[in-house]
This record gives sequence, structure tokens and C-alpha cells, in this order.
Amino acid sequence: MKTHAQAVVIGGGVIGCSILYHLAKLGWSDVVLLERDELTSGSTWHAAANIHGLHDSTNISRIQHYTMNLYKNLEAETGQSCGVFQPGSLYLAQTENRSHQLQLQASKAKLYGMNFSEVTRAEAEKLHPLVNFDGIRTIMWEPDGGNVDPSGVTAAYAAGARQNGAEIYRFNPVTATEAQPDGSWIVRTPKGDIKTQWVVNAAGLWGREVARLAGLELPLQPTEHQYFVTETIAQIDAMDRRLPSVADRDGEYYLRQEGQGLLVGAYERDVRFWAEGETPAGFGHELFEDDLERIEENMMRAIDRVPAVGEAGIKRVINGPMIWSPDSNVLFGPAPELKNYFCCNGIIPGFSQSGGMGLLAAEWMIEGETKYDMFAWDMARFGAWAGKEFTKSRVGDQYAHRFSIHFPNEERAAGRPVRS
Repeated sequence: MKTHAQAVVIGGGVIGCSILYHLAKLGWSDVVLLERDELTSGSTWHAAANIHGLHDSTNISRIQHYTMNLYKNLEAETGQSCGVFQPGSLYLAQTENRSHQLQLQASKAKLYGMNFSEVTRAEAEKLHPLVNFDGIRTIMWEPDGGNVDPSGVTAAYAAGARQNGAEIYRFNPVTATEAQPDGSWIVRTPKGDIKTQWVVNAAGLWGREVARLAGLELPLQPTEHQYFVTETIAQIDAMDRRLPSVADRDGEYYLRQEGQGLLVGAYERDVRFWAEGETPAGFGHELFEDDLERIEENMMRAIDRVPAVGEAGIKRVINGPMIWSPDSNVLFGPAPELKNYFCCNGIIPGFSQSGGMGLLAAEWMIEGETKYDMFAWDMARFGAWAGKEFTKSRVGDQYAHRFSIHFPNEERAAGRPVRS
């Protein structure tokens, strides 16, 4: 194992591997990734891995657009399939406010050079004949939307990083990160120590624990999240094309084709927290017990919209952890309290943002600045006042209102009052 590196990335999920890939791609070949278990352990391996280009934030839209375009290029570059399916995505609006939100995004799409436009009900019924569009005010169509294979994408980033000189050490947990007087770091592991210019915390579910090794406390809290996959649906099995995904955010669920059935996921109001103190060291590729009763209301709305969901049996249920910040935005950038310690923690739409996030992280470390202003992700937005109870309260609110429309300068009741 190496004893020196320009950067040590801690965490072998999709984000850590993307950062490693982009560091090596931009010229830092002397970089290392350390993973405590196997690549994709934690949240990456069980993700639904949907991809979409548009976001309410202009710059986040740009990095999502970059990410979507990167996947097929990554396949060609590495020979590793990313399992890219882009049959398109339909976005449904049941309310006037949601219609305005989608129309605003359509206007932004023209600026970015992205395809996102309104379609008629008749056009939408041809695109997705299983959907009942009654009560829908506006339907938007994103031709490039879809999903990817989580393990394939992670493996492709890892392969591309290795091709450019990076090294990956699996089954090698970090036991200490020690700041040195000259601004460098010593990263200690059971297999040896590495002296490095930069430490990158991309440890996913273990982001809190890795940060504590450096004396840093991050406001993060994991929750459970469920989706299920149906048995084969005859109408889908008879088709010669893949159906587009459906985002019915007023219904608080998402839906896409998986095999010859449908995958349905929900953000329910009855939030379940997990690992409130710390993430178990031995956790890796485990899941939680099914709890579909918790998302029953969301399921019924999905069945009303797509009756075939209710007619098919359930093939499997995925109930796994994901880790959130208090505002559901990533904690991104150099830690204000530490020199050369970079954080990338609390990512929710990881497969829509992984490429852009890796690129921005690499630009920041190598060039000292990023192409886009990512002030909304600034590490300094949370101080010591963002303790465990505040974080838990805000994360619960963010999860339960994941698909709500968020207006500029809104103030939420969750987490109040807080004394700083």
C-alpha cells in the first residue's frame, strides 16, 4: 500500500468513487481511495438510482445535466456498463402551484440546452399507456430521464480512476486522521499509514464517524427509505420498448419500470430514523424489515394513478438507510475548522448528482475554485447550534416533505426554538 498520496478519499460508494475518478482525470494520479468493506457498501448498492436533469437550483441543474451525459461516456471510456436506461420521464402536476413549478423548470431548460417540455394528455398516454391522467393539470416530458445500475456506475468510476493511476484499497477501514503542522494529514489504517495533502470524507452512512476522527461534528441523520418492485405485468411484458418513469410529486411517490414490472418508491410522513447515535461499524449490505403499512397511503395513490400496480403481486421490498443533512442539501467543501479536509456528505439524489459533485470537488482541490457557485452547499451554513435534536427534527421534516414545493426564503417550524 502507498505511504504518500496527494489525496485520500474515504468511502467507496458512488460519490467517493466519482471524486477519485475526477481527481485522477484532472491530473492528480497519485490519489487513493480507502473503503472499510466492499465498494457500494452502505446506501449505494440498494439505491433506486433514478436520474433526472432539472432541479429548482440553476447550478444543481447544471451538474445533474453533466452527470446524465457523463454515464454513457464513462461506459465508452472504461468498457464497464453503467446500466443506463433513458426511456424518458413524465412529471405530473395536480395543483396550480405544481404546474407553475414545472413551467418554470421548462423555461430554465431552454437556457441550459436541455429537453424538458409540456406534452398533451394524448401524447402522454402514448408514452405511458398504463397511467391514468385524470385530474392532471400539466404534464412535462424529459426525454433523457431514466435510471442507472448503482453497482455498474460505481464500478465504472473505479475503473476509470484506476486507468488514470488512482489506487483503491478495499476492506481497509480508516482508524485515525491526524492533522500535521505543515497542513498535511496522516491517515491511519490496519494495513498501514498514508501521508496526504488532502483528506476527503465521502464516507456516506459513516460520514459522522469519519468526521469525528478529525474532531469534526457533522449534522447528519440516517432514515429508512422503502421502495418495492412488482411481479411481471403482462402489458409491460408485451411491449417492445421501455416505459418512461413517472414523478407524481403531489402524490408523494415515484415510479419506473424495473424488469418487466414496476418499481414504486415513496417519501411517507411517518418517518423512521436509524442509527441516531452512530452507524454500526459492521453494517454493509444489510436491509431492514419490510414495513409497507407505513407507505400505504402513498401506495394507494400510486395504484389510483397506475392501476396495474395494484393488480400485480409484490416481488420484493427494499427498505434501506439513507443519510440526510438538516436541509437535505449536501455538506460540501473544505471544513471551515480544518485545513485541507474536504467533505461530501448527506447526498440524497446521488445518481443524478454524482458526476457533477465529483467534478466540483476535484476542481476545488486542484484549482482552488469551482466552475459553479455552490453556496447552497456551503459547509459553514450549520454551526455548533445544529446539534442532534435539531438535526433529527429537521431531517424528519425534510424527509416527510421531500416532494413538497419549497419557496424562496421559506422558514420551517421544525427544529425551533434553538438557542445558539
